[in-house]
Amino acid sequence: MDYNKSAKEILELVGGEVNIQHVIHCMTRLRFNLHDNSKVDRKKLEKVEGVMGTNISGDQFQIIIGNDVPKVYNAILGNSSIKADSQGKKSGKKKNVINSIFDVISGVFTPILPAIAGAGMIKGLLAAALAFGWLSDKSQIYTILNAIGDGAFYFLPILLAVSAARKFGSNVYVAATIAAALLHPTLTALLSAGKPVEFLGLPVTAVTYSSTVIPILLAIWIAAKVEKWVDRIIPSMFKLILVPTLTILIVVPVTLIAVGPLGSFIGNWLSLGVGALFDHAGIVAGLILGGTWSLIIMTGMHYAFLPIAMNNLATKGYDVIMPSMFMANMGQAGATFGVSLRSKNKSFKSLAMTTSITAVMGITEPAMYGVNMRLKKPFIAGLIGGAVGGAYYSAVGVKYFILGGSAGLPGIPSFIGETFVLAILGFPIAFAAGAIAALIMGFEDVESEEENSSVTDEKVPNNQSDLVVAAEQVYSPIKGVVKPLTEVNDSTFSSGIMGKGFAIQPEEGKVVSPVAGKITTIFKTKHAIGITSDNGAEILIHVGIDTVKLNGKHFTSHVKDGDFVEMGDTLVTFDIHAIKAEGFDLITPVIITNPDRYQSINPVKEGKINSREAFIALLV
Repeated sequence: MDYNKSAKEILELVGGEVNIQHVIHCMTRLRFNLHDNSKVDRKKLEKVEGVMGTNISGDQFQIIIGNDVPKVYNAILGNSSIKADSQGKKSGKKKNVINSIFDVISGVFTPILPAIAGAGMIKGLLAAALAFGWLSDKSQIYTILNAIGDGAFYFLPILLAVSAARKFGSNVYVAATIAAALLHPTLTALLSAGKPVEFLGLPVTAVTYSSTVIPILLAIWIAAKVEKWVDRIIPSMFKLILVPTLTILIVVPVTLIAVGPLGSFIGNWLSLGVGALFDHAGIVAGLILGGTWSLIIMTGMHYAFLPIAMNNLATKGYDVIMPSMFMANMGQAGATFGVSLRSKNKSFKSLAMTTSITAVMGITEPAMYGVNMRLKKPFIAGLIGGAVGGAYYSAVGVKYFILGGSAGLPGIPSFIGETFVLAILGFPIAFAAGAIAALIMGFEDVESEEENSSVTDEKVPNNQSDLVVAAEQVYSPIKGVVKPLTEVNDSTFSSGIMGKGFAIQPEEGKVVSPVAGKITTIFKTKHAIGITSDNGAEILIHVGIDTVKLNGKHFTSHVKDGDFVEMGDTLVTFDIHAIKAEGFDLITPVIITNPDRYQSINPVKEGKINSREAFIALLV
């Protein structure tokens, strides 16, 4: 690979040096902040030698390079007047207010989604048991299961308070205490008694806080400000007692008197506005939302709909927004299926079929990024499928009763209720619409010759032509729980662009070498390590998602580039609790970045795994 040639082409295709505010790189990607993203020629960029793909995250334009990213980055600096002093620094550009709001909502909701999804699934199964007569709502079994499923939703403000406090950088336990006070049975009874309530002569508006979203988010945002202000004025010897005491004493009454009623008002009006849109626009509203939902997900704006959906479920008992997400996913799944039917490239046909199945299960990133967006027209076909499904759902009045997990087949229990059968019919409608649209619109197929050429070019790594590749065992670098790559919330990993492998959700902050070999790369921020084993396996261990933004904070490196290591040697340690507290997902992809050298890459163990335990089997 000619790094200088690729660097020059990249500079030209991102709009020239004048369009670049600054550029940094992580373990796999060049990350550009550009003045105008529309000046980028993504189609030509993705054909540049060494470029695996492109992605836009917020305001940041990303070019996926892989292990050679430091060399391409240095070549970019060498062929331009861009300085390297922006590495790890924030852009001087002010953050867009809308983007900031989405960032907060995303950061707050993402950590609690597993709890909500699990509880929602239990509620869905319980609703099914009632519908089929397997349980009586008078039985003790029902009462216990209902409490298990409903607990996360009733006490949702406490979950949100903890997550929001981590996002805003305040004490999570003080935040939980504030939420618990608002949900206290005595206070709830006082506010629901129908009599005027006052506190220090000021009126307290009767608001029900259970299952609400916006009031607690506003309350914890204020709590973070109050806590920092109190911390500045209180002498050090009294901080431990007075800072939390004053924060709670100030924030809870302010919430009861002003913030809670305001938040409740905003939430109710948002719900009413969306409800009015669907009541009056009907099919058009469903068509637009279903047809644009995939685009909304790509921008991260879908998190903005979660508070509205939750408020709808809490106040009305059902929601009409979330069904559109199911239809969008089915549309993308159908479009990818259409690609698999029409493609003449056996390898790409197989990829399309596989990703179509995962999309039907609610995991659309591999289908969207790996197939549909790559071919352009099938992505539009997927949008058409989502629009058709959304229009159908609006026309027949499908309702969503439980905030469950995956927006695919596993999420079907969320529709159990009066419109359940109509909801089920929507799945094949959106899927078929996406598939038919893809077949009619067609696409420029991936040529087998190009695929074979790229594989041949990658067979021998730079400066390693004498390396012998052999079957071997890769051991777990981290203690935790094994996850499929499709559960990684980053399309670069989940779609397989970087290679094949698995992920681990860490339970301790220590990374050890999974093989005996050589450290080929350890990034400056210490969150990612590249290793080449003695037998030729190229392995990437990437601790967390977007942890490059920490700029090395909470990480300690115990090796350097070029070091030779044995299996089990400590590579990196990190403060798992501190990183989680800053809102980062620590799921760690372990990728074989030269998968074409192996006939199969298989998991040795699933579920819980200890470090140094057999993890991945590589067969030649």
